[in-house]
Amino acid sequence: MYRTHTCGELRIEDVSKEVMLSGWVQRIRDKGGMLWIDLRDRYGITQLIFNESKTDADIIRKARTFGREYVIQATGIVTERFSKNPNIPTGEIEIVVNKLTVLNPSKVPPFTIENNTDGGEDLRMKFRYLDLRRSVVKKNIQLRHKLMQHTRSYLDGQQFIEIETPVLIKSTPEGARDFVVPSRMNPGEFYALPQSPQTFKQLLMISGFDKYYQIVKCFRDEDLRADRQPEFTQIDCEMSFVTRDDVLDTFEGLIKHLFSNVLDVTLDTFPKMTYDDALSIYGTDKPDIRFEMKFVELKDLVEGKGFRVFDDAGLVVGISVEGCAGYSRKQLDALTDYVKRPQVGAKGLVYVKYNEDGTFKSSVDKFFNQEQLAYWAERFQARPGDLMLILAGDSSTTRTALSLLRLHMGKTLELMNKKDFLPLWIVDFPLLEWDEETHRYYAMHHPFTSPKPEDIEKLETDPDKAKANAYDLVINGVEIGGGSIRIHDRKLQQKMFDTLGYTKEESNQQFGFLLNAFNYGAPPHGGIAFGFDRLCALFGGMDSIRDFIAFPKNNSGRDVMIDSPASISEEQLRELSIKMR
Repeated sequence: MYRTHTCGELRIEDVSKEVMLSGWVQRIRDKGGMLWIDLRDRYGITQLIFNESKTDADIIRKARTFGREYVIQATGIVTERFSKNPNIPTGEIEIVVNKLTVLNPSKVPPFTIENNTDGGEDLRMKFRYLDLRRSVVKKNIQLRHKLMQHTRSYLDGQQFIEIETPVLIKSTPEGARDFVVPSRMNPGEFYALPQSPQTFKQLLMISGFDKYYQIVKCFRDEDLRADRQPEFTQIDCEMSFVTRDDVLDTFEGLIKHLFSNVLDVTLDTFPKMTYDDALSIYGTDKPDIRFEMKFVELKDLVEGKGFRVFDDAGLVVGISVEGCAGYSRKQLDALTDYVKRPQVGAKGLVYVKYNEDGTFKSSVDKFFNQEQLAYWAERFQARPGDLMLILAGDSSTTRTALSLLRLHMGKTLELMNKKDFLPLWIVDFPLLEWDEETHRYYAMHHPFTSPKPEDIEKLETDPDKAKANAYDLVINGVEIGGGSIRIHDRKLQQKMFDTLGYTKEESNQQFGFLLNAFNYGAPPHGGIAFGFDRLCALFGGMDSIRDFIAFPKNNSGRDVMIDSPASISEEQLRELSIKMR
Protein backbone atom coordinates (compact mmCIF):
# COMPACT_ATOMS: atom_id res chain seq x y z
CA MET A 1 0.00 0.00 0.00
CA TYR A 2 1.34 3.40 -1.02
CA ARG A 3 -1.14 5.62 0.83
CA THR A 4 -4.00 5.58 3.30
CA HIS A 5 -5.17 9.09 2.38
CA THR A 6 -4.66 11.66 -0.36
CA CYS A 7 -2.84 14.95 0.17
CA GLY A 8 -6.10 16.90 0.08
CA GLU A 9 -8.12 14.73 2.44
CA LEU A 10 -6.99 15.13 6.06
CA ARG A 11 -8.71 17.56 8.44
CA ILE A 12 -8.56 18.58 12.12
CA GLU A 13 -10.86 15.65 12.94
CA ASP A 14 -8.04 13.28 11.87
CA VAL A 15 -5.59 14.45 14.57
CA SER A 16 -3.72 11.53 16.25
CA LYS A 17 -4.27 9.15 13.32
CA GLU A 18 -1.27 7.39 11.79
CA VAL A 19 -1.41 7.93 8.04
CA MET A 20 0.62 7.20 4.94
CA LEU A 21 0.81 9.72 2.09
CA SER A 22 2.47 9.62 -1.31
CA GLY A 23 3.08 12.47 -3.71
CA TRP A 24 5.47 15.04 -5.16
CA VAL A 25 7.67 17.44 -3.21
CA GLN A 26 6.22 20.88 -3.91
CA ARG A 27 8.45 22.94 -1.62
CA ILE A 28 11.03 22.45 1.16
CA ARG A 29 11.61 24.96 3.99
CA ASP A 30 14.64 24.27 6.19
CA LYS A 31 15.03 26.35 9.37
CA GLY A 32 17.85 24.34 10.90
CA GLY A 33 16.17 22.59 13.81
CA MET A 34 12.89 22.35 11.87
CA LEU A 35 12.17 21.29 8.30
CA TRP A 36 8.88 21.31 6.40
CA ILE A 37 7.92 19.69 3.13
CA ASP A 38 4.77 20.51 1.19
CA LEU A 39 3.63 17.22 -0.34
CA ARG A 40 1.36 17.47 -3.38
CA ASP A 41 -0.85 15.11 -5.33
CA ARG A 42 -3.87 15.58 -7.58
CA TYR A 43 -6.12 16.26 -4.58
CA GLY A 44 -4.15 18.95 -2.76
CA ILE A 45 -1.19 19.71 -0.51
CA THR A 46 -0.36 18.44 2.99
CA GLN A 47 2.48 19.80 5.11
CA LEU A 48 5.03 17.33 6.51
CA ILE A 49 7.06 18.41 9.56
CA PHE A 50 10.48 17.20 10.70
CA ASN A 51 11.59 18.29 14.18
CA GLU A 52 15.09 17.48 15.43
CA SER A 53 13.73 16.94 18.92
CA LYS A 54 11.09 14.43 17.78
CA THR A 55 12.22 13.01 14.41
CA ASP A 56 14.93 10.42 13.82
CA ALA A 57 18.12 12.12 12.58
CA ASP A 58 18.46 9.72 9.60
CA ILE A 59 14.98 10.68 8.39
CA ILE A 60 15.86 14.39 8.57
CA ARG A 61 19.16 13.81 6.73
CA LYS A 62 17.27 11.95 4.00
CA ALA A 63 14.66 14.71 3.74
CA ARG A 64 17.42 17.30 3.27
CA THR A 65 18.60 15.46 0.13
CA PHE A 66 15.26 15.85 -1.59
CA GLY A 67 14.68 18.20 -4.49
CA ARG A 68 11.51 19.62 -5.98
CA GLU A 69 9.27 17.04 -7.67
CA TYR A 70 10.81 14.02 -5.91
CA VAL A 71 8.15 11.33 -5.54
CA ILE A 72 8.11 10.24 -1.90
CA GLN A 73 6.09 8.25 0.60
CA ALA A 74 5.71 9.52 4.17
CA THR A 75 4.22 7.82 7.21
CA GLY A 76 3.45 9.74 10.39
CA ILE A 77 0.98 11.09 12.92
CA VAL A 78 -1.58 13.82 12.12
CA THR A 79 -1.18 16.79 14.47
CA GLU A 80 -2.71 20.23 14.72
CA ARG A 81 -0.64 22.95 13.07
CA PHE A 82 0.65 25.73 15.28
CA SER A 83 0.64 28.22 12.36
CA LYS A 84 -2.48 27.43 10.34
CA ASN A 85 -2.92 28.10 6.62
CA PRO A 86 -6.51 29.16 5.83
CA ASN A 87 -5.80 29.09 2.08
CA ILE A 88 -5.78 25.30 1.74
CA PRO A 89 -8.30 22.69 2.99
CA THR A 90 -5.59 20.82 4.93
CA GLY A 91 -4.25 24.03 6.49
CA GLU A 92 -5.17 23.11 10.08
CA ILE A 93 -3.03 19.96 10.27
CA GLU A 94 0.43 18.61 9.48
CA ILE A 95 2.12 15.21 9.58
CA VAL A 96 4.91 14.46 12.06
CA VAL A 97 6.92 12.03 9.92
CA ASN A 98 8.35 8.81 11.39
CA LYS A 99 9.07 6.95 8.15
CA LEU A 100 10.21 8.29 4.78
CA THR A 101 10.80 6.57 1.44
CA VAL A 102 11.95 7.90 -1.92
CA LEU A 103 9.77 6.34 -4.62
CA ASN A 104 11.53 8.18 -7.43
CA PRO A 105 13.97 11.09 -7.56
CA SER A 106 13.53 13.95 -10.01
CA LYS A 107 15.73 16.24 -12.03
CA VAL A 108 15.24 19.93 -11.28
CA PRO A 109 12.14 20.83 -13.35
CA PRO A 110 12.61 23.44 -16.11
CA PHE A 111 10.05 25.73 -14.46
CA THR A 112 8.40 26.03 -11.07
CA ILE A 113 5.33 23.85 -10.59
CA GLU A 114 3.33 26.69 -9.07
CA ASN A 115 0.19 28.58 -10.09
CA ASN A 116 2.33 31.63 -10.87
CA THR A 117 5.00 29.71 -12.73
CA ASP A 118 8.15 31.21 -14.23
CA GLY A 119 7.77 29.09 -17.37
CA GLY A 120 6.72 30.61 -20.70
CA GLU A 121 4.02 28.95 -22.82
CA ASP A 122 6.43 27.26 -25.26
CA LEU A 123 8.44 25.75 -22.42
CA ARG A 124 5.32 24.59 -20.59
CA MET A 125 3.95 22.98 -23.77
CA LYS A 126 7.25 21.13 -24.29
CA PHE A 127 6.97 19.74 -20.75
CA ARG A 128 3.18 19.57 -20.68
CA TYR A 129 3.20 16.57 -18.32
CA LEU A 130 4.83 18.85 -15.74
CA ASP A 131 2.52 21.77 -16.50
CA LEU A 132 -0.44 19.47 -15.80
CA ARG A 133 0.78 19.09 -12.21
CA ARG A 134 0.02 22.77 -11.54
CA SER A 135 -3.24 23.12 -9.66
CA VAL A 136 -4.55 25.86 -11.96
CA VAL A 137 -4.19 23.54 -14.97
CA LYS A 138 -5.56 20.54 -13.08
CA LYS A 139 -8.67 22.56 -12.22
CA ASN A 140 -9.25 23.21 -15.93
CA ILE A 141 -9.02 19.51 -16.75
CA GLN A 142 -11.30 18.66 -13.80
CA LEU A 143 -13.80 21.27 -15.04
CA ARG A 144 -13.74 19.59 -18.45
CA HIS A 145 -14.44 16.23 -16.80
CA LYS A 146 -17.34 17.69 -14.81
CA LEU A 147 -18.91 19.24 -17.92
CA MET A 148 -18.61 15.89 -19.69
CA GLN A 149 -20.28 14.00 -16.87
CA HIS A 150 -23.20 16.44 -16.58
CA THR A 151 -23.65 16.46 -20.36
CA ARG A 152 -24.01 12.69 -20.37
CA SER A 153 -26.31 12.79 -17.35
CA TYR A 154 -28.69 15.30 -18.95
CA LEU A 155 -28.81 13.63 -22.37
CA ASP A 156 -29.29 10.20 -20.82
CA GLY A 157 -32.22 11.64 -18.87
CA GLN A 158 -33.68 12.88 -22.17
CA GLN A 159 -33.48 9.32 -23.63
CA PHE A 160 -30.54 10.02 -25.94
CA ILE A 161 -28.28 7.09 -26.78
CA GLU A 162 -24.51 7.51 -27.14
CA ILE A 163 -23.24 5.91 -30.36
CA GLU A 164 -19.70 6.03 -31.76
CA THR A 165 -19.26 6.80 -35.45
CA PRO A 166 -16.23 6.00 -37.67
CA VAL A 167 -13.02 8.02 -37.53
CA LEU A 168 -11.68 6.82 -40.90
CA ILE A 169 -14.19 8.13 -43.43
CA LYS A 170 -14.42 9.58 -46.95
CA SER A 171 -13.14 13.02 -47.91
CA THR A 172 -15.82 15.50 -49.00
CA PRO A 173 -15.37 18.79 -50.87
CA GLU A 174 -17.41 21.03 -48.55
CA GLY A 175 -16.17 22.78 -45.41
CA ALA A 176 -12.57 23.13 -44.23
CA ARG A 177 -9.65 21.07 -45.50
CA ASP A 178 -9.65 17.43 -44.48
CA PHE A 179 -6.81 15.60 -42.79
CA VAL A 180 -6.22 12.60 -45.03
CA VAL A 181 -4.84 9.16 -44.16
CA PRO A 182 -3.29 6.94 -46.87
CA SER A 183 -4.54 3.37 -47.08
CA ARG A 184 -1.81 0.72 -47.31
CA MET A 185 -4.25 -1.98 -48.38
CA ASN A 186 -5.80 0.24 -51.06
CA PRO A 187 -2.81 1.90 -52.77
CA GLY A 188 -3.43 5.43 -54.02
CA GLU A 189 -6.62 5.80 -51.97
CA PHE A 190 -7.15 7.80 -48.80
CA TYR A 191 -9.36 8.01 -45.77
CA ALA A 192 -10.24 11.39 -44.25
CA LEU A 193 -10.56 12.20 -40.57
CA PRO A 194 -14.07 13.53 -39.83
CA GLN A 195 -14.72 17.26 -39.57
CA SER A 196 -18.07 16.18 -38.12
CA PRO A 197 -20.07 12.94 -37.91
CA GLN A 198 -22.79 14.72 -39.94
CA THR A 199 -23.80 12.08 -42.48
CA PHE A 200 -23.46 9.23 -39.99
CA LYS A 201 -25.80 10.82 -37.49
CA GLN A 202 -28.32 11.37 -40.28
CA LEU A 203 -28.01 7.70 -41.18
CA LEU A 204 -28.64 6.84 -37.53
CA MET A 205 -31.91 8.77 -37.73
CA ILE A 206 -32.86 6.70 -40.79
CA SER A 207 -31.90 3.64 -38.75
CA GLY A 208 -34.52 4.53 -36.15
CA PHE A 209 -32.25 5.73 -33.31
CA ASP A 210 -34.33 8.86 -32.83
CA LYS A 211 -32.09 10.53 -30.24
CA TYR A 212 -28.33 10.21 -30.73
CA TYR A 213 -25.37 11.96 -29.13
CA GLN A 214 -21.64 11.57 -29.01
CA ILE A 215 -18.82 13.48 -27.34
CA VAL A 216 -16.57 13.12 -30.34
CA LYS A 217 -13.15 14.11 -31.67
CA CYS A 218 -13.26 16.04 -34.95
CA PHE A 219 -10.48 17.27 -37.23
CA ARG A 220 -10.04 20.30 -39.49
CA ASP A 221 -6.89 21.28 -41.34
CA GLU A 222 -7.33 25.04 -41.00
CA ASP A 223 -5.42 28.05 -39.72
CA LEU A 224 -5.29 28.08 -35.95
CA ARG A 225 -6.00 30.67 -33.25
CA ALA A 226 -6.84 30.76 -29.54
CA ASP A 227 -10.25 29.10 -30.02
CA ARG A 228 -9.21 26.59 -32.71
CA GLN A 229 -7.20 23.37 -32.69
CA PRO A 230 -6.61 20.89 -35.54
CA GLU A 231 -8.36 18.28 -33.41
CA PHE A 232 -11.24 19.38 -31.24
CA THR A 233 -14.18 17.90 -29.34
CA GLN A 234 -17.88 18.31 -30.07
CA ILE A 235 -21.06 17.43 -28.24
CA ASP A 236 -22.74 16.07 -31.36
CA CYS A 237 -26.50 15.44 -31.30
CA GLU A 238 -29.37 14.52 -33.62
CA MET A 239 -33.13 14.00 -33.12
CA SER A 240 -35.96 12.65 -35.27
CA PHE A 241 -39.53 13.93 -35.64
CA VAL A 242 -38.62 17.42 -34.43
CA THR A 243 -39.11 21.02 -35.48
CA ARG A 244 -36.56 23.78 -34.98
CA ASP A 245 -38.11 24.83 -31.68
CA ASP A 246 -38.06 21.23 -30.38
CA VAL A 247 -34.29 21.19 -30.90
CA LEU A 248 -33.80 24.63 -29.36
CA ASP A 249 -35.88 23.75 -26.29
CA THR A 250 -33.99 20.49 -25.71
CA PHE A 251 -30.52 21.99 -25.96
CA GLU A 252 -31.36 25.20 -24.18
CA GLY A 253 -32.22 22.75 -21.42
CA LEU A 254 -28.78 21.16 -21.70
CA ILE A 255 -26.96 24.49 -21.42
CA LYS A 256 -29.10 25.57 -18.45
CA HIS A 257 -28.41 22.19 -16.80
CA LEU A 258 -24.64 22.64 -17.23
CA PHE A 259 -24.62 26.19 -15.89
CA SER A 260 -26.76 25.20 -12.92
CA ASN A 261 -24.82 22.06 -11.96
CA VAL A 262 -21.28 23.19 -12.76
CA LEU A 263 -21.29 26.93 -11.97
CA ASP A 264 -24.45 27.20 -9.82
CA VAL A 265 -25.71 29.85 -12.28
CA THR A 266 -29.38 30.10 -13.26
CA LEU A 267 -30.03 31.30 -16.80
CA ASP A 268 -33.22 32.90 -18.09
CA THR A 269 -34.93 31.83 -21.31
CA PHE A 270 -32.61 32.42 -24.28
CA PRO A 271 -33.82 35.16 -26.65
CA LYS A 272 -33.86 34.61 -30.42
CA MET A 273 -32.43 37.07 -32.93
CA THR A 274 -32.44 36.76 -36.71
CA TYR A 275 -29.17 36.74 -38.62
CA ASP A 276 -30.21 39.92 -40.46
CA ASP A 277 -30.98 41.74 -37.21
CA ALA A 278 -27.69 40.62 -35.65
CA LEU A 279 -25.74 42.08 -38.58
CA SER A 280 -27.81 45.26 -38.61
CA ILE A 281 -27.63 45.91 -34.85
CA TYR A 282 -24.20 44.49 -33.96
CA GLY A 283 -22.37 43.92 -37.26
CA THR A 284 -21.77 40.24 -36.51
CA ASP A 285 -23.65 36.96 -36.26
CA LYS A 286 -21.90 36.39 -32.91
CA PRO A 287 -23.01 39.44 -30.90
CA ASP A 288 -21.98 39.99 -27.31
CA ILE A 289 -25.13 41.36 -25.67
CA ARG A 290 -23.67 41.96 -22.21
CA PHE A 291 -23.58 45.65 -23.11
CA GLU A 292 -25.50 47.98 -25.45
CA MET A 293 -23.78 50.19 -28.07
CA LYS A 294 -26.21 49.13 -30.78
CA PHE A 295 -25.50 50.29 -34.34
CA VAL A 296 -27.25 53.43 -35.59
CA GLU A 297 -27.33 54.26 -39.32
CA LEU A 298 -26.92 57.89 -40.37
CA LYS A 299 -26.68 57.92 -44.18
CA ASP A 300 -29.96 59.81 -44.67
CA LEU A 301 -28.87 62.51 -42.16
CA VAL A 302 -25.34 63.11 -43.44
CA GLU A 303 -25.25 62.82 -47.22
CA GLY A 304 -25.17 65.88 -49.46
CA LYS A 305 -23.36 68.10 -46.93
CA GLY A 306 -20.06 68.23 -48.81
CA PHE A 307 -18.20 65.66 -46.73
CA ARG A 308 -17.08 63.19 -49.41
CA VAL A 309 -16.27 60.39 -46.98
CA PHE A 310 -19.98 60.21 -46.09
CA ASP A 311 -21.29 61.09 -49.57
CA ASP A 312 -19.31 58.29 -51.27
CA ALA A 313 -19.99 55.66 -48.62
CA GLY A 314 -22.52 52.89 -49.04
CA LEU A 315 -23.05 52.86 -45.26
CA VAL A 316 -22.57 55.44 -42.51
CA VAL A 317 -23.06 53.83 -39.12
CA GLY A 318 -21.97 54.42 -35.55
CA ILE A 319 -22.26 53.66 -31.86
CA SER A 320 -22.81 55.85 -28.82
CA VAL A 321 -20.43 55.25 -25.90
CA GLU A 322 -21.94 56.33 -22.62
CA GLY A 323 -19.98 58.77 -20.47
CA CYS A 324 -16.93 59.10 -22.75
CA ALA A 325 -17.30 62.64 -24.07
CA GLY A 326 -14.32 63.55 -21.91
CA TYR A 327 -11.93 61.48 -24.03
CA SER A 328 -8.73 63.39 -24.80
CA ARG A 329 -7.33 63.96 -28.28
CA LYS A 330 -4.70 61.32 -27.53
CA GLN A 331 -7.40 58.76 -26.65
CA LEU A 332 -9.39 59.58 -29.79
CA ASP A 333 -6.26 59.32 -31.95
CA ALA A 334 -5.62 55.89 -30.41
CA LEU A 335 -9.15 54.82 -31.41
CA THR A 336 -8.53 56.08 -34.95
CA ASP A 337 -5.28 54.08 -35.09
CA TYR A 338 -7.17 51.04 -33.83
CA VAL A 339 -9.81 51.08 -36.59
CA LYS A 340 -7.11 51.61 -39.23
CA ARG A 341 -5.38 48.35 -38.30
CA PRO A 342 -5.43 45.87 -41.21
CA GLN A 343 -7.32 43.34 -39.09
CA VAL A 344 -10.07 45.95 -38.46
CA GLY A 345 -10.09 47.50 -41.91
CA ALA A 346 -11.62 51.00 -41.58
CA LYS A 347 -10.06 54.01 -43.32
CA GLY A 348 -10.79 56.46 -40.54
CA LEU A 349 -13.02 57.43 -37.63
CA VAL A 350 -15.43 60.32 -37.10
CA TYR A 351 -16.21 61.31 -33.51
CA VAL A 352 -18.78 63.59 -31.92
CA LYS A 353 -18.53 64.63 -28.27
CA TYR A 354 -21.86 65.48 -26.66
CA ASN A 355 -20.60 67.85 -23.99
CA GLU A 356 -22.17 68.14 -20.56
CA ASP A 357 -23.33 71.70 -21.40
CA GLY A 358 -25.36 70.39 -24.36
CA THR A 359 -22.94 71.54 -27.09
CA PHE A 360 -21.15 69.31 -29.58
CA LYS A 361 -17.52 69.01 -30.58
CA SER A 362 -16.72 66.78 -33.56
CA SER A 363 -13.98 65.92 -36.02
CA VAL A 364 -16.31 67.14 -38.81
CA ASP A 365 -17.30 70.55 -37.44
CA LYS A 366 -16.23 72.07 -40.79
CA PHE A 367 -19.11 70.25 -42.53
CA PHE A 368 -21.84 69.91 -39.89
CA ASN A 369 -23.26 72.55 -37.57
CA GLN A 370 -24.57 72.19 -34.02
CA GLU A 371 -28.18 71.74 -35.14
CA GLN A 372 -27.23 68.92 -37.52
CA LEU A 373 -25.13 67.21 -34.86
CA ALA A 374 -28.10 67.45 -32.50
CA TYR A 375 -30.13 65.40 -34.99
CA TRP A 376 -27.36 62.77 -34.92
CA ALA A 377 -27.50 62.69 -31.13
CA GLU A 378 -31.28 62.26 -31.27
CA ARG A 379 -30.87 59.31 -33.66
CA PHE A 380 -28.32 57.77 -31.30
CA GLN A 381 -30.51 58.52 -28.26
CA ALA A 382 -27.33 59.99 -26.80
CA ARG A 383 -27.21 62.15 -23.68
CA PRO A 384 -24.79 64.86 -22.52
CA GLY A 385 -21.49 63.20 -21.60
CA ASP A 386 -21.71 60.55 -24.36
CA LEU A 387 -19.29 60.00 -27.24
CA MET A 388 -20.51 59.06 -30.75
CA LEU A 389 -18.11 57.06 -32.94
CA ILE A 390 -18.93 56.77 -36.65
CA LEU A 391 -17.48 54.75 -39.55
CA ALA A 392 -18.25 54.96 -43.26
CA GLY A 393 -17.55 52.78 -46.28
CA ASP A 394 -18.94 49.69 -47.99
CA SER A 395 -21.55 47.83 -45.98
CA SER A 396 -19.74 44.58 -45.18
CA THR A 397 -16.33 46.01 -44.25
CA THR A 398 -17.81 48.88 -42.26
CA ARG A 399 -20.13 46.69 -40.18
CA THR A 400 -17.28 44.32 -39.39
CA ALA A 401 -14.97 47.18 -38.41
CA LEU A 402 -17.60 48.82 -36.18
CA SER A 403 -18.33 45.47 -34.55
CA LEU A 404 -14.65 45.17 -33.63
CA LEU A 405 -14.58 48.77 -32.38
CA ARG A 406 -17.67 48.07 -30.27
CA LEU A 407 -15.98 45.06 -28.65
CA HIS A 408 -12.81 47.10 -28.14
CA MET A 409 -14.80 49.78 -26.30
CA GLY A 410 -16.65 47.15 -24.26
CA LYS A 411 -13.35 45.65 -23.18
CA THR A 412 -11.72 49.04 -22.51
CA LEU A 413 -14.64 50.15 -20.34
CA GLU A 414 -14.77 46.75 -18.58
CA LEU A 415 -18.36 46.09 -19.66
CA MET A 416 -17.70 42.39 -20.40
CA ASN A 417 -17.78 40.71 -17.00
CA LYS A 418 -16.71 37.07 -17.40
CA LYS A 419 -19.10 36.09 -14.61
CA ASP A 420 -22.12 37.36 -16.58
CA PHE A 421 -23.56 34.97 -19.15
CA LEU A 422 -26.06 36.17 -21.75
CA PRO A 423 -26.89 33.47 -24.34
CA LEU A 424 -29.01 33.95 -27.44
CA TRP A 425 -30.06 31.94 -30.46
CA ILE A 426 -29.24 33.34 -33.90
CA VAL A 427 -31.78 32.03 -36.44
CA ASP A 428 -32.82 32.46 -40.08
CA PHE A 429 -29.36 32.36 -41.63
CA PRO A 430 -28.97 32.62 -45.39
CA LEU A 431 -29.04 29.14 -46.88
CA LEU A 432 -26.33 29.88 -49.45
CA GLU A 433 -23.50 32.30 -50.06
CA TRP A 434 -22.10 33.22 -53.46
CA ASP A 435 -18.36 33.03 -54.10
CA GLU A 436 -17.12 35.46 -56.75
CA GLU A 437 -13.84 33.62 -57.22
CA THR A 438 -15.35 30.24 -58.12
CA HIS A 439 -18.66 31.64 -59.44
CA ARG A 440 -20.81 29.21 -57.50
CA TYR A 441 -22.90 28.95 -54.37
CA TYR A 442 -21.65 27.35 -51.16
CA ALA A 443 -23.79 26.17 -48.27
CA MET A 444 -23.68 28.65 -45.38
CA HIS A 445 -23.74 25.72 -42.90
CA HIS A 446 -23.48 22.48 -44.90
CA PRO A 447 -25.30 21.00 -47.93
CA PHE A 448 -27.64 18.89 -45.77
CA THR A 449 -29.28 21.94 -44.14
CA SER A 450 -32.93 22.30 -45.05
CA PRO A 451 -34.30 25.57 -46.38
CA LYS A 452 -37.13 27.05 -44.37
CA PRO A 453 -40.29 25.36 -45.72
CA GLU A 454 -41.58 28.60 -47.26
CA ASP A 455 -38.27 29.13 -49.10
CA ILE A 456 -37.88 25.75 -50.80
CA GLU A 457 -39.08 27.09 -54.15
CA LYS A 458 -36.46 29.86 -54.01
CA LEU A 459 -33.75 27.26 -54.64
CA GLU A 460 -34.74 27.46 -58.30
CA THR A 461 -36.03 31.03 -58.59
CA ASP A 462 -33.98 33.14 -56.16
CA PRO A 463 -31.31 31.16 -54.24
CA ASP A 464 -29.80 34.32 -52.70
CA LYS A 465 -32.97 34.97 -50.72
CA ALA A 466 -33.53 31.44 -49.39
CA LYS A 467 -33.26 31.20 -45.60
CA ALA A 468 -31.87 28.16 -43.82
CA ASN A 469 -33.77 26.32 -41.10
CA ALA A 470 -30.58 26.73 -39.06
CA TYR A 471 -29.55 28.13 -35.70
CA ASP A 472 -26.44 29.03 -33.71
CA LEU A 473 -26.07 29.40 -29.95
CA VAL A 474 -23.96 32.43 -29.01
CA ILE A 475 -22.87 33.18 -25.44
CA ASN A 476 -20.94 36.38 -24.66
CA GLY A 477 -19.91 36.85 -28.27
CA VAL A 478 -18.67 33.28 -28.74
CA GLU A 479 -20.35 30.79 -31.05
CA ILE A 480 -20.81 27.80 -28.75
CA GLY A 481 -22.82 25.59 -31.07
CA GLY A 482 -24.83 25.39 -34.24
CA GLY A 483 -27.15 23.12 -36.13
CA SER A 484 -30.14 22.86 -38.40
CA ILE A 485 -33.16 20.91 -39.46
CA ARG A 486 -31.85 18.56 -42.15
CA ILE A 487 -33.10 17.71 -45.58
CA HIS A 488 -34.76 14.28 -45.41
CA ASP A 489 -36.25 14.11 -48.91
CA ARG A 490 -34.09 12.73 -51.74
CA LYS A 491 -35.50 15.08 -54.38
CA LEU A 492 -34.89 18.16 -52.25
CA GLN A 493 -31.37 16.98 -51.38
CA GLN A 494 -30.62 16.46 -55.07
CA LYS A 495 -32.01 19.94 -55.81
CA MET A 496 -29.66 21.34 -53.17
CA PHE A 497 -26.69 19.57 -54.77
CA ASP A 498 -27.76 20.95 -58.17
CA THR A 499 -27.88 24.49 -56.77
CA LEU A 500 -24.39 24.03 -55.32
CA GLY A 501 -23.11 23.12 -58.79
CA TYR A 502 -22.64 19.37 -58.36
CA THR A 503 -23.27 17.20 -61.39
CA LYS A 504 -25.41 14.10 -60.85
CA GLU A 505 -22.24 12.02 -61.07
CA GLU A 506 -20.41 14.13 -58.48
CA SER A 507 -23.28 14.09 -55.99
CA ASN A 508 -23.66 10.31 -56.38
CA GLN A 509 -19.93 9.75 -56.03
CA GLN A 510 -19.67 11.86 -52.89
CA PHE A 511 -23.03 11.30 -51.21
CA GLY A 512 -24.73 8.46 -53.07
CA PHE A 513 -24.91 6.41 -49.85
CA LEU A 514 -26.99 9.12 -48.18
CA LEU A 515 -29.22 9.75 -51.19
CA ASN A 516 -29.85 6.03 -51.44
CA ALA A 517 -30.70 5.84 -47.73
CA PHE A 518 -33.36 8.52 -48.26
CA ASN A 519 -35.21 5.98 -50.44
CA TYR A 520 -35.95 3.84 -47.37
CA GLY A 521 -38.08 6.05 -45.16
CA ALA A 522 -35.99 8.92 -43.77
CA PRO A 523 -37.80 10.69 -40.90
CA PRO A 524 -37.79 14.47 -40.47
CA HIS A 525 -34.76 15.20 -38.31
CA GLY A 526 -32.43 17.90 -37.05
CA GLY A 527 -29.60 18.39 -34.66
CA ILE A 528 -26.84 20.51 -33.25
CA ALA A 529 -23.17 20.32 -32.31
CA PHE A 530 -21.52 22.26 -29.49
CA GLY A 531 -17.83 23.13 -29.42
CA PHE A 532 -16.95 21.37 -26.19
CA ASP A 533 -13.50 22.97 -25.86
CA ARG A 534 -15.04 26.45 -26.28
CA LEU A 535 -17.70 25.57 -23.72
CA CYS A 536 -14.96 24.59 -21.25
CA ALA A 537 -13.10 27.87 -21.84
CA LEU A 538 -16.33 29.85 -21.35
CA PHE A 539 -17.09 28.08 -18.07
CA GLY A 540 -13.48 28.54 -16.94
CA GLY A 541 -13.49 32.28 -17.75
CA MET A 542 -10.60 32.06 -20.22
CA ASP A 543 -10.15 32.88 -23.92
CA SER A 544 -7.88 30.04 -25.05
CA ILE A 545 -9.21 26.50 -25.44
CA ARG A 546 -5.65 25.16 -25.11
CA ASP A 547 -5.86 25.63 -21.33
CA PHE A 548 -8.64 23.01 -21.21
CA ILE A 549 -7.03 20.34 -23.43
CA ALA A 550 -4.62 17.93 -21.77
CA PHE A 551 -2.15 17.82 -24.69
CA PRO A 552 -2.88 20.70 -27.09
CA LYS A 553 -1.13 21.76 -30.29
CA ASN A 554 0.49 25.18 -30.71
CA ASN A 555 -0.50 27.86 -33.24
CA SER A 556 1.43 26.02 -35.95
CA GLY A 557 -0.46 22.80 -35.30
CA ARG A 558 2.58 21.18 -33.69
CA ASP A 559 2.82 19.11 -30.54
CA VAL A 560 6.19 20.35 -29.31
CA MET A 561 6.23 17.77 -26.51
CA ILE A 562 6.35 14.71 -28.80
CA ASP A 563 7.62 16.68 -31.85
CA SER A 564 4.66 15.99 -34.11
CA PRO A 565 3.98 16.07 -37.04
CA ALA A 566 7.18 14.32 -38.09
CA SER A 567 8.60 12.68 -41.19
CA ILE A 568 8.29 8.93 -41.69
CA SER A 569 10.75 6.40 -43.10
CA GLU A 570 11.23 5.60 -46.77
CA GLU A 571 9.99 2.08 -46.05
CA GLN A 572 6.72 3.40 -44.64
CA LEU A 573 6.30 5.70 -47.65
CA ARG A 574 6.83 2.76 -50.04
CA GLU A 575 4.25 0.67 -48.16
CA LEU A 576 1.76 3.51 -48.58
CA SER A 577 2.62 3.97 -52.29
CA ILE A 578 3.63 7.59 -51.64
CA LYS A 579 6.46 9.23 -53.55
CA MET A 580 8.08 12.33 -52.07
CA ARG A 581 9.32 15.00 -54.44
